[in-house]
Amino acid sequence: MRADRDQLQILVDVTNAVLSTLQLEELAEKVAQALQLAFGVSFVGLNLHAGDDGELQTHDIYLEREGRERCRHTRYPRERLPAREAMLGRQLLLASEPTLEQMAAVHPRFADVMRAGCRSLCVLPLCGASGTVGALLLAYPGDSGYFRAVLPLLQQVAARLTLGLDNALAYQEISRLKDQLASENLQLTSEIQHYQNFDEIIGHSAAMSAVLEQVEIVAASDCSVLLLGETGTGKELIARAIHAHSPRAGKRMVNMNCAAIPAGLLESELFGHEKGAFTGATAQRLGRFEMADQSTLFLDEVGDIPLELQPKLLRVLQEREVERLGGQKIIPVDVRVISATSCDLMGMIADKRYRSDLYYRLNVFPILLPPLRERPDDIPLLAQFFTQKFARRMNRCIESIPAETLQRLQRHNWPGNVRELQNVIERAVILTRGPVLNLPQTDLAYHQAAPSCTPPAAPARRETPLFDACEPEKERILRVLKECNGIVAGPRGAAAKLGLKRTTLLSRMQRLGISSREPAES
Repeated sequence: MRADRDQLQILVDVTNAVLSTLQLEELAEKVAQALQLAFGVSFVGLNLHAGDDGELQTHDIYLEREGRERCRHTRYPRERLPAREAMLGRQLLLASEPTLEQMAAVHPRFADVMRAGCRSLCVLPLCGASGTVGALLLAYPGDSGYFRAVLPLLQQVAARLTLGLDNALAYQEISRLKDQLASENLQLTSEIQHYQNFDEIIGHSAAMSAVLEQVEIVAASDCSVLLLGETGTGKELIARAIHAHSPRAGKRMVNMNCAAIPAGLLESELFGHEKGAFTGATAQRLGRFEMADQSTLFLDEVGDIPLELQPKLLRVLQEREVERLGGQKIIPVDVRVISATSCDLMGMIADKRYRSDLYYRLNVFPILLPPLRERPDDIPLLAQFFTQKFARRMNRCIESIPAETLQRLQRHNWPGNVRELQNVIERAVILTRGPVLNLPQTDLAYHQAAPSCTPPAAPARRETPLFDACEPEKERILRVLKECNGIVAGPRGAAAKLGLKRTTLLSRMQRLGISSREPAES
């Protein structure tokens, strides 16, 4: 009777441990503590099927007499396991010391078990209502005859453990799906916010018509597209137009602004991570490439991707497969990449800040978006569009824009391009109290004086050119070097006068065989 009560207490203790948590790591540790107290084992392991990826999810707890424990949570390929059928939970295994030594010789996991002082191993299948969950491993310092004596009780323990694991695995899957749904909702929310502009590319100028013609040509293909142009020219809108007219339009386009994400998180955002890959990685997360499978990935501000991350991005573009951070599985992806930047990528390549091979992979089909100052005929259309948009939002009734106001808008330089025009019109709508748009003179004067964040234009676009556009590059550099007495750097150097970075000019001089002393000696 006493033995029956002891067995019942063991089952109660194991059941309490199983029901105390839904976190797999914590559940494994609590069950291990209960089994050590009940059976004196030195090692408890769980083999769990981790889906259809060919790996086993394992939780190993090494127990010591002082109450301390060492835990290891990892994954192993299924095909490399010794005693494979038992490890997959398909049959019972009682292994004596010689068998355990053979297993240790082919797998480091069991070498660790032997180093912990264990001489026998028991592997119990964990079979629930939904099928085989995995296997329970127990290792003991003594002979395997001990496990034979307590086997009926161990099988009851395994049955109770299976119920708890079923719940914990279901909870893990629900958490994963919840995180995935949250990511998809974030993308859909962004898409809804931009929906009103999806098919409304405003403009009939020759410059914009040329861009739309290129969009129509490239949309049907699957090649990479690089959108170039100053900030605020509507690169994301063009990317959406390409996706909308492509065979992938049935699935949502996934967006990512590379400049808005800290460099330390960019790899995880792009390629995803496994649970436990780094501090704070409490669950598996899909990267943007996996989210964009069978669709389009728009990488905005691609010039801001750190140099150390560029080789991995290049490999994904070339091989069409990703490997999550902290993972070992290769995941094939079918993604069409559209990237955009306002940076001078060629200058960054010359300065060794951007990989040329990545640039050429992204730049299969470049599209240069014209700045707003080069499409003045589109400004009245854009002004009317933004006026009506903001008037509806603010419950205003604005029926017209004065011709003089439209002329002023067309004469403005617009360093911030369409985004700046949108902000100017929004402010004007706020200030308007009647049916005619009121744009104060001071508004455009303020915007004209504001410094532009756009990188400096090339020297050929200056109001007073320093050189003839037809002048050969070598002669131009030699002439400017002579004017600067051979000085390359500094405010009075040739680089500043040519509108180039010092490193860019030195690179071109080396390519053309020019020495900085050459002009002074000629």
